Formats: sequence, structure tokens, C-alpha cells
Amino acid sequence: MTETKTETESQSLTQLGAKAELPASPEAAKIETVPNPHPGTLYLVRFTCPEFTSLCPVTGQPDFAHLVIDYVPEAALVESKSLKLYLGSFRNHGALHEDCTLAIAKRLIAALEPRWLRIGGYWYPRGGMPIDVFYQSGPPPEGLWLPDQGVQPYRGRG
Repeated sequence: MTETKTETESQSLTQLGAKAELPASPEAAKIETVPNPHPGTLYLVRFTCPEFTSLCPVTGQPDFAHLVIDYVPEAALVESKSLKLYLGSFRNHGALHEDCTLAIAKRLIAALEPRWLRIGGYWYPRGGMPIDVFYQSGPPPEGLWLPDQGVQPYRGRG
């Protein structure tokens, strides 16, 4: 039996299908990609991480966020296990909400070179004030169906 191109490409992945430890830091995490099976087609890929955690760089207290990452792929797709491990590596990383959100966007742009990317970081309040951080790489491509990120604004007890 001969290997298909997809099987050969998946063999280059080091985390998928293998035991992989949580990276010690975002810098140590490896974001892996796979070829986009539909290059040239305008479509949106969404990853939602409702339990993202990092640490406050001043107090060391945990910070929690609901992240929504949307991107329009070009040649590559992000391999989801490597993305989960990368996002998990922030668990013991001290950084401000803005820094975490923008670092994730910039790292994904560097790894994927997408046609377009946006991220919504909906941070849960500590000290009574939520901080939401939004970034996009530019205007969305014309003709792209762009659903709402679906995260309700924080209302406390209503």
C-alpha cells in the first residue's frame, strides 16, 4: 500500500497522536500546521477556548478568558492539538490580558500566514472590571461570511 500525501504530511506532526506534555511557556510551545486542502477557497475557521487561563504578572493570581479565534486560511491550517497545547502553556505565564491576546494573534499569524485573522479575548473580571481585547489583521475579505463571536458582554448578576 502506498502512502497518500496526507499520511506523509501527518507523519511530520510531532504532537498529534502522541503523548505531549504541556509546554513550560508559550515561547517553548510548538504550533504545527497542515496543508490547507482547499487553498484559494474563501472560508472561515473558528477556534473557541472558553477556559483560557494565564497569570497576572503583578499578583500571580489566575486570570480567565473566553477566546474566540477566527481566521481565513491560505496555504496552511493550524493543527488543533498543537494549538490547545500552545494555549494551555499560558496557564503558568504571567502577562497582561492585552499582551496574552495580542501574543496569540501574532504567533498564529507568523505560523499560518493566513489571509485574515481576528481574535476576541473576553476576560472575566477580577476587581470588578472585565477587560475585553480585540484584534484583527485587517478588514475581512470581501464576501466572507463572518458570524458574530457569540460571547455575551459581561453583565455580572444582571
